[in-house]
Amino acid sequence: VLLGRAMGKLQSKISFHTAKYRADGSVEETRPVRAVRQHGPMHTDAVTSVAALKPDLCVSGGRDKSVAVCSWRSGAALRRFIGHQREVTKVTSALDSNRVFSASRDKTVMMWELHGTSGPSQHFPGHDLVVTGLAVSPDASQLCTGSRDNTVCKWDTETGECLGRAAISRNLVTHLCWVPGEPYVIQTSEDKTIRIWDSRELQVAHAFPAKRHIQTCCDVSQDGRYCLSSSSGSAGEGGEATLWDLRQTRNQVREYKGHFQTTTSCVFLPRGPALAPSIATSSYDSTVKVWDRDTGGKG
Repeated sequence: VLLGRAMGKLQSKISFHTAKYRADGSVEETRPVRAVRQHGPMHTDAVTSVAALKPDLCVSGGRDKSVAVCSWRSGAALRRFIGHQREVTKVTSALDSNRVFSASRDKTVMMWELHGTSGPSQHFPGHDLVVTGLAVSPDASQLCTGSRDNTVCKWDTETGECLGRAAISRNLVTHLCWVPGEPYVIQTSEDKTIRIWDSRELQVAHAFPAKRHIQTCCDVSQDGRYCLSSSSGSAGEGGEATLWDLRQTRNQVREYKGHFQTTTSCVFLPRGPALAPSIATSSYDSTVKVWDRDTGGKG
């Protein structure tokens, strides 16, 4: 999910592939650009997190402490969930599931039912500081959470029971994502390390060599072969995204350099029939860049 400093307005393009956004910031027009439809605000304050829920629905969380489900096609707000006491930091769901999960600065995680009441259907308390990482298993039966309290926890989503808790010194979690079809969870941290957790025993299965800067976000390819992480940075130092091989070699494959400040988010883009594998990154330098995954070249 690519997040800038969004202030609560949902936008969707009526027409796709109207332009190529290059890594150097230039735009190559391929045909006339049609209008952009702008919908009404989903939140009353800054939007902090957005995730896909179903092909036509997305879920968002905001500083207004609420979680919203909306249709990106119509702009209609379908559900609004209220329960957190402080800012929502992360939202996620198992794709095509009716369950939504949210993390907050109130140190808790909540589960919401798309077709249920406006209140949470399950609470997951237990962290000592703000919850900054949230990943749900593909079948939505288990949840992994991470926090600035240096811990990663595993939960049973049906009972709310904490199934495991692991602490690593200085492991201030920044993001979590579940590897499709596997029991593994990828985690980035302020200690500049990317870890692979085995969710079965909640143990670190592998740690990639530490980067030079804080790792802010991560994503996993749909085939489960690669993961992507992004770095903090300033004045042209750092700010790169890094591609890692999750197979046996588990090595660094490539870096994508071009942002001048912290790269806040990174994502693998869906691959079209005639398109090369691509990734996208967003940054505090006010740009979104699209890259060829295999060459690191401009998108």
